[in-house]
Amino acid sequence: MSTAAHRYIIEQAREEFLANADPEAKASGERFFKEAVTMYGIKIGVARRIAKDALRKVKDSGLSKEEIFELCEELWRSGMQEEMIIACTFSESLSKSYVPDDFEIFECWICRYVSNWAACDTFCNHTVGDLLTLYPDLAQRLLLWTSSPNRWVRRAAAVSLIVPAKRGEFLELVFRIADALLTDTDDMVQKGYGWLLKEAAETHQDEVFAYVMRHKAVMPRTSLRYAIEKMPPERRQAAMAK
Repeated sequence: MSTAAHRYIIEQAREEFLANADPEAKASGERFFKEAVTMYGIKIGVARRIAKDALRKVKDSGLSKEEIFELCEELWRSGMQEEMIIACTFSESLSKSYVPDDFEIFECWICRYVSNWAACDTFCNHTVGDLLTLYPDLAQRLLLWTSSPNRWVRRAAAVSLIVPAKRGEFLELVFRIADALLTDTDDMVQKGYGWLLKEAAETHQDEVFAYVMRHKAVMPRTSLRYAIEKMPPERRQAAMAK
């Protein structure tokens, strides 16, 4: 398929975004972020519909995985929040054809393009999480992300395991990542690893509670609150007690 045809799919999606842009939705969306974001101003349901329509066109076109990744790269490069949704929709749709080398591609996208919590979580929860589920040995590489100067890479180290951790997987690594991020001063990172502990507690509540109790003296209150959110009242009270 030609480069022009590649771009045509993206241009059609962009035309739809422009046609559906809503100044009120834009102002409302921007309030969700502390950092500046660039967006058309599309309600999330509409953005997802446009993303699904673009995915259907991509599938009908017979594009290869490599060509779809090229489209993802262009969408990420735009910096537009709604185009990120399409990029994540495209990459997630390819999960059955992931190979270990895709880790480097995904890592590159996080380092270069992720600039807010929504982009980090949308991409890492599913695309990266699906890759790690297929190739569990790759998950150890998340530990390298915990020392990154980039706050979103550090958050990605935690939120990439959200879905498998909820299923009870990677518990030892969950705690190693929490250890590495334990006293991180960035609130987005604190919320990220606290969320990871909360999801791990779905199937390993005793272990997560014990971890929290061991570390509550130094764990930021933000992380602690996230981690114990779904625990019984008596455990929440014990964890919050000074």
